[in-house]
Amino acid sequence: MLLSETDEQLMAAVQGGESSALGELFNRHHGALYRYFMRMSGSATLSEDLTQDVFLRVLRKSETWQRDARFASWMFRIAHNAFIDHTRKNKWETAMPEKLDIAAPATRKLEEDQQHALLRRALMAMPPDKRELLVLSRFQGLKYEQIGEMLGVETNTVKVRVFRALGQLREIYERMSGQPGLSIVGGGRS
Repeated sequence: MLLSETDEQLMAAVQGGESSALGELFNRHHGALYRYFMRMSGSATLSEDLTQDVFLRVLRKSETWQRDARFASWMFRIAHNAFIDHTRKNKWETAMPEKLDIAAPATRKLEEDQQHALLRRALMAMPPDKRELLVLSRFQGLKYEQIGEMLGVETNTVKVRVFRALGQLREIYERMSGQPGLSIVGGGRS
């Protein structure tokens, strides 16, 4: 397998029975999936398990991938379903994550650290479906079109849902902090 092959070319190879192609897809995407699950669940162990589960599902469901579809959108749809399956099976317990890497370097001022901790708490206080929209759009960097493909809804529907989720996040953050101002609410993805 060449590293220059696209995800879609690798997935076509997986459909053709080349297991090494799945290994390359895992190498490319396991970090993003792990971060997605960490932001959704707050549990490192669960995130590792669900990441592995997604790639098992990719292999088992490889015949359902359409060659004209984006691999990443299809993979995150599987991840979404894996998380939903887990929450239904385990009657979703909201866990406060010990560490949730929303911000970058560790050399931050104490005040910024406290604001980020409050943001993590506010994010975890949101309903899982709204939290997922924010994780996908703001932290995973997916475009609204990709999220729409993943969830099976129109791009404009995603935009409206993300806007509403951001508003709810702002309200929760402001209620928890006792002060207005949540900078993550600005900006959008087209």
